[in-house]
Amino acid sequence: MTTDPIQRAEQKPAEPEHISIRTADGFTINGSMWRSPGPDSRDRPVVIINAANSVRCRYYSRFASFLYRNGFDVITYDYRGIGASRPPSFKGFDAGWIDWGELDFDAVIRFALETFPGRPIDVAAHSVGGFLVGFAESSCLIRRIFTMGAQYAYWRDYAPGKRAGMFAKWHIAMPLATLLLGYFPGKRLGWLEDTPGRVARDWARSRPRFEDVPGGSWAVRYPDKRVFLDRFEAVTAPTLAVSVTDDEFGTIPAVERLLSYYTGSARIHLRIPPESIGEDSIGHFPFFNGKFEEKLWRIPLEWLRSGKIAEDWPGEIITPEGRG
Repeated sequence: MTTDPIQRAEQKPAEPEHISIRTADGFTINGSMWRSPGPDSRDRPVVIINAANSVRCRYYSRFASFLYRNGFDVITYDYRGIGASRPPSFKGFDAGWIDWGELDFDAVIRFALETFPGRPIDVAAHSVGGFLVGFAESSCLIRRIFTMGAQYAYWRDYAPGKRAGMFAKWHIAMPLATLLLGYFPGKRLGWLEDTPGRVARDWARSRPRFEDVPGGSWAVRYPDKRVFLDRFEAVTAPTLAVSVTDDEFGTIPAVERLLSYYTGSARIHLRIPPESIGEDSIGHFPFFNGKFEEKLWRIPLEWLRSGKIAEDWPGEIITPEGRG
């Protein structure tokens, strides 16, 4: 296990630089980059942070700064239609999950390879961000992957006690609002950022196998399912998938359903109860809140550094039968 010390918060946090990245279809996405100017920077791995569905990348700035202080250069970015990558108007604009993965995430990987030649490229992904990894053709070049609560929102995988309310919210109210306005007004409702219509529809129409969604954006672009399923299988980076027991999205079935697509990756599923770290709750989003720096962030840090797990980590390893 790595013995490198963990660098805690500095008095003055690292200042990131703004970046703009052109995608293969000519769209410009925006984000931030923490880059070391030091003479030894050539030895620093690079971490790309994939945000959750319709969450601005600035939410992960504290976590990015933490990784930067501990030996990584870091890139965060907003998917097209979200935050700093939102167009002036949603009229006539549309994008789906496949665009976020195949075009946006892939462009960020290529940007990282060009900006940091010869460096290892790692990924830290939250929620749907772990799903998008498989759509990018360049994902086969990633060294290691860490995910938190990663799944693609198949409604039957939601936590049983909250499933009915979540179905009503995300699979009835969200698509209805999207149908009326042409996009999902998440910011106005206080649920998410405003979201492109096709993303909302991809989510609302979830199925046990995501490629079987009727009218899904991947089905339109790839009538032959094997074309993009092969991309998921081509991901060889070892993956540490963390889930927490009070995450209504990231249940064991949900996380395992997604992991089953990454058959080329050595996959470890670590499930953490809040009480194991002396907390009453963690949930789907707060893992990346700065209050968990001391208790949780060493887990992705040590994984990305070494690709190993420590015996003193909280939680247990999930090894269900039938994983692909």
